[in-house]
Amino acid sequence: MKVKFGLGRRCTNPEMPISLAGYFNKRMWDHILDDIEVRAVVFKEGKEYVCIIQFDLLSIHYFLYKLVFDAIKARGLKGFSSKNVLICATHSHTCPDNYNDKNSMEYCRFIAAKAAEALEDALNNMQKGELFYTMTQDHRFQFNRRYWMKNGTVVTNPGKLNPEILRPEGEIDPQIPVLAVKNDEGIMLLVTSIVNHTDTIGGTGVSADWPGVMRRELESQFPAGAMVLPLIGASGNINHFDVTSDMNQTCPEEPFRIGKGYAGTVAAALDKLESAPGKKIRMVTAGVKSSPRVVDPEDVAEARKVVEKFKDTDTSKIGNGVDLTSEDLAKGTPFALKYFAEKLLDLADHPKVPEFLLAKIEFGSLVVLASLPSEPFVEIGLTLRRSIFRDKFCVVTSHGNYNGGKEIFSGYIPNAWNYGRGGYESTPRSSNYGLDTADKLIEKWRKLALK
Repeated sequence: MKVKFGLGRRCTNPEMPISLAGYFNKRMWDHILDDIEVRAVVFKEGKEYVCIIQFDLLSIHYFLYKLVFDAIKARGLKGFSSKNVLICATHSHTCPDNYNDKNSMEYCRFIAAKAAEALEDALNNMQKGELFYTMTQDHRFQFNRRYWMKNGTVVTNPGKLNPEILRPEGEIDPQIPVLAVKNDEGIMLLVTSIVNHTDTIGGTGVSADWPGVMRRELESQFPAGAMVLPLIGASGNINHFDVTSDMNQTCPEEPFRIGKGYAGTVAAALDKLESAPGKKIRMVTAGVKSSPRVVDPEDVAEARKVVEKFKDTDTSKIGNGVDLTSEDLAKGTPFALKYFAEKLLDLADHPKVPEFLLAKIEFGSLVVLASLPSEPFVEIGLTLRRSIFRDKFCVVTSHGNYNGGKEIFSGYIPNAWNYGRGGYESTPRSSNYGLDTADKLIEKWRKLALK
């Protein structure tokens, strides 16, 4: 399949004080482990464009999403809107936060301008190429992080070598769809979709995590100016922790083990690339309005008991010398229990209606790129690839567009059956969405697939 495409990128390392994202506590950055970026890929179809903008960020919040389009307009770039631009993130937990506070807003304006610059660069180096595709797989670094315990409950990240672990709650998705655009020089654009969490380092250093390692490793094998777009698949309940091993898997060395491993797997598959059939590229979008998270009155009553029981526990210290992790919740520490109880009560008092924007990009007659918002569980992505687009070559990206509207900053999207079992992803603190959100997304995708 012949395509016209352009590539642009800008460094987005912070230049102001700002906390790193991904945990419950503040972590002000104090050094750069590796450069983070915003990348822009533009495809031209006739007089129209289709664009993907990817940030090395935890996720895309609504106000950043809007700022990007404001920056594009301010730069005088015409023909770009939510109808033909997909904005997504790599979900790195060692990238700056983009919540709505003073420092974050300054950073958001900074990186929105960088995105517009990258887009302009892409438009200024449009070239001709051919689109190829292949499928590979790698199961070495991927685990369902929710486990059935011997007491009949589900626990997230229950700890390594925990003798109370019975089995994983769900499955994994080791398949890696790969797209490549070649010209006479070789591969100039490589798009992968890998199902795994981007949280291997910890600490206060800025880093793109394992997707950055994989990207740099692969780009070093391609011609100058080539770009790798490391999309993250539906991985809300997937991470890299092997509970059967006692090895340290939260350290600066871990992204290199995983990133180089994935790079090797993808590189080995490139000799199997096939030309994608068809001629045209187009993007269609569809909005989804879900229901607010309804908190059970019994849960509200229990949360009030927890807050009262630990009334002397000061959760305001979280982020000010006191850290909080999902392991704390698994252990039932007073800080974790009270913190989550307070968030449950706040959500019960202030319900929010989530709104999402799905995007489908069709490359010819076979290849489809499908977006999902926020942190969907792996089964949702599998439904897209195995059922809805079973006759297509489907590439899934999570963290697509925004997380749920102006007031919802982030959240997991479990399957309906995951609720009530345990694990922190399904708690009101970690999922502001109604329990039917996964079903509504899948229902909308069945309709969008026919358009």
